[in-house]
This record gives sequence, structure tokens and C-alpha cells, in this order.
Amino acid sequence: MSQVLDVLGGISAEQFMSEYWQKKPLLVRNALPEIADLLVPEDVQSLALEEHVTARLIKQKDKDPNQWSVKSSPLAKSDFQKLPKQWTLLVQAVDHFSFELSELWKKFAFIPQWRRDDVMVSYAPRGGSVGQHFDFYDVFLVQGHGHRRWQLGQMCDEDTEYVPNQPLKLLPEMQINFDEVLAPGDLLYVPPGLSHYGVAEDDCLTYSFGFRMPNVATMMDRISDHFADTTNLKNPLRDLARQHATPIGSMTKTELDYLKANILEQLQNSTAIEGILAGLMSEAKYPDHLPEPDELEADDLLEILDSGYELMLEPASRLLYIEQADSFAFWGNGESICISPDLVDALKRIADGEVLAFDQALQDPEVLADLAQLLNDSILMLLPPAEEA
Repeated sequence: MSQVLDVLGGISAEQFMSEYWQKKPLLVRNALPEIADLLVPEDVQSLALEEHVTARLIKQKDKDPNQWSVKSSPLAKSDFQKLPKQWTLLVQAVDHFSFELSELWKKFAFIPQWRRDDVMVSYAPRGGSVGQHFDFYDVFLVQGHGHRRWQLGQMCDEDTEYVPNQPLKLLPEMQINFDEVLAPGDLLYVPPGLSHYGVAEDDCLTYSFGFRMPNVATMMDRISDHFADTTNLKNPLRDLARQHATPIGSMTKTELDYLKANILEQLQNSTAIEGILAGLMSEAKYPDHLPEPDELEADDLLEILDSGYELMLEPASRLLYIEQADSFAFWGNGESICISPDLVDALKRIADGEVLAFDQALQDPEVLADLAQLLNDSILMLLPPAEEA
């Protein structure tokens, strides 16, 4: 029997995927009570002022709330002076700066890691919002502090019209069929394309756990870059076998089919495409958030074995693997990773979200050398021992 999940309101991941995922919304009261007051508004405003943080300050004019302005990072303290009554601060990738918040990704372990985007935090005083809009990605909206009223409307797509002459992609109207106020710990899943409108009922923080998918244009661009750098593919094709002459101004269907067949053959038979896509989806979205660790050697790690350290994925990094017939291939932050076979099981477990004890099980010299490299590349991190009370 499938395990039911509190974060999904007591239904299983399988039921959620079959009935709700990318289909319809789901409201769960008190789904993540531990998120309540994890951060307070002052924390988010302070973070928005830091270097390398991506943030947006969205304001509605007091005299005309239908007129909006957007100031993107870098933000300064002066940007928060003389604010209108209705404004919102959006800060991206807050999970990269809060270990407690990044740990909450484990509540969504039923969705592959490579689909994760980041956790955006929205702060707004009473009345603040970002207007009626829709997104092309899946999002779990979790209320952390205060209350926010959410309205859901019609499904939208790339042909949906927006309000003209605004800095945000706002919808002119919504057909409201859902209207609820979320309290701390409440969760609302919103599938791609579903219009939504959130308005702060009081000083509130909302956490958006977003899940991305790549677009075809980006994937094709990466694949074409690879083929463009492949030497043997730079040679002209051999001409197709010609049986008779054709008008010199004509390009026949046979000729077009021949050219297309050569392209499709490369796409279908290239063993590199899997690696290209895995590399793309393992890229760190915010590489500036990656720390600059000390240059470690295997001997440095040997000295701290069994001293209480734990090994885990660096929150700003991405690590994924592809299981092949008799092995695993790993990618981290956009690059292929070569490791000792003795490290494969441990690295797979870390990619799957586990935190491992840094102990004698990892004492093999080759394993320690590989771990030192992964730590120096900021793919993994060492969690220090908890201080005794």
C-alpha cells in the first residue's frame, strides 16, 4: 500500500501525481507547520540587500493601483524608504541561504531533484500583491508568516493576452473559482497555466517551492553547440544517389528528406545527448551562490573521520545520476563527474537527499580524494558536528 503524506493532506504521492499534478490545484491545511515563523519579514528584507541575491521590489502607485513599477536587484536601503501602501518584495533562492528551509525540499521527495527550481519568498504588508498572473511551472505556495488570500481562476497558455504597458505580465481579468485565506503552515499547489492572485491580509511571508522544466529551444541549442564542435560532422554530406536531372530552381522532397534523415540519425544515435541533457539540468541556477571552500586534500579529510561531521549536497548545487545497465553516471553543476566505484553508492544516496555520516565507511584513499574534489567544487558540503548543550 502506498504511503500517505501529511504534506499532501493524507493522500499518497501516486494519488497526487495521477489526480492533481499539472492538472488541478490542491489545498492542504497545516501541511508544513514547521515553516511557520522560520523567517520573519526583517530577515527577508536584510537578505534582499546582500550581494549576489536576486530580488525584485514591486510597487503599486497610491493614486492609481493599476500602475505598477518593478526595481530589480541590487537593492539598497533607500529603495525601502517612502514606499506606497501596496508593495511586495520577492527574493529568489532563499533556500540557498537557509539550511532549515533547504531541508524542507525533502517534503517533496516524490518529485525528481532535477525538476527543482528554487524557493522564492514573497514578503508584503497588508494589501500587497504581484497582481493577477499565471506561471509556466509547478509551484507549492506555503504560508510561513501572516496570512494571504489566494484566488484561482481559468487556465492560461502562451496565447493569453496581458495588460498592456505594464512591467509585469498581468492578466486583465480572472474567472474566480477558488477563494481561500492561507494561514501559517498551509499549502496550495498551483499547476502550470492556472491563473492566480495572492493578496496579503497582514504582514506576511509566502514560500514558493517551484519546479521547472526545460524548453525545447534551450535543449536544441545545447545539442547544436555539441554537434557544431564535433569535427567529423563539419565535413559536407555525400550527395544522395541521383537517377535523373531536376529543374535547377527546385529542391525536391527527396532531397529534403535526405537532409532531414541525416540530422535525425545523429539525434537518434548519438550517445552524447543523454549527457548533454543531464549536464543542462544539473547546472546551478545561481552559481554566484556557491561558496568558495578551502582547498582540501584527502589527508585533511582523513583527520576528521568519525569526528561527527556529516556529508550532504551543497544547497546551491545540483547533483543527479543516470542509472545505466551496470553502472551509474553522475553530473554535478553542469559537469560530468568521474568517481571511484567505491563512492557510487554513497554519492547516489546523497543525490537522493540523504545526509551521510562522515565515518570509516568512507576511509578508502580514492574515495577521500574524490570527496575532496567534490567539496572543492562546492557540489558537496561538510556539516559540522552539532554543538553539545
